Amino acid sequence: MPVRPRDGPRLPRSLAHLKQWLRKHHMTLMTIADTPHSIALGSAIGIFFGFTPLYPLKTLLSIGVAWISRCNKIAAAIAVTLHDVMIWAMPAIYFAEYHLGCWTLNRPVAHRIRFRQFGLRDYIDWHVFSRVVWPTFWPAFVGSLFLAIPSAIVIYFVMRLLLSRARASEEMI
Repeated sequence: MPVRPRDGPRLPRSLAHLKQWLRKHHMTLMTIADTPHSIALGSAIGIFFGFTPLYPLKTLLSIGVAWISRCNKIAAAIAVTLHDVMIWAMPAIYFAEYHLGCWTLNRPVAHRIRFRQFGLRDYIDWHVFSRVVWPTFWPAFVGSLFLAIPSAIVIYFVMRLLLSRARASEEMI
């Protein structure tokens, strides 16, 4: 049986899932009835918040900032969920952001904390939060800005270029 070009080696499951997600949401972004600037800015805002360690608030913050900026909220929500699809790579990115933030703030990297030494009621205690969570959050947030800002800028210009070209080719037809 002859091998066709598309019958190459199969992608690993996680990459195949990412490719399928990108293909589906690429068309969603391209068909949104809004200006290229609005969609590109919404995508950039979503990518920015996706890199930050604000786990439970990422989507809400990206939609809120997109609303305040008067850009596309759907594009912001789609872009911020890209990080949820790439969940397999995010621990390494967060780790790098934390180390970059510690280096930027001139702080030592925290020693490994064993969570087994805390009881269930300790997790809702303010002192545990202030000793464990807050000292690691601030460097991670500062370090995330080094990835989030350039990524958002690149995504804005790439998305605006892609949308402008797609809309220009539609007008020619």
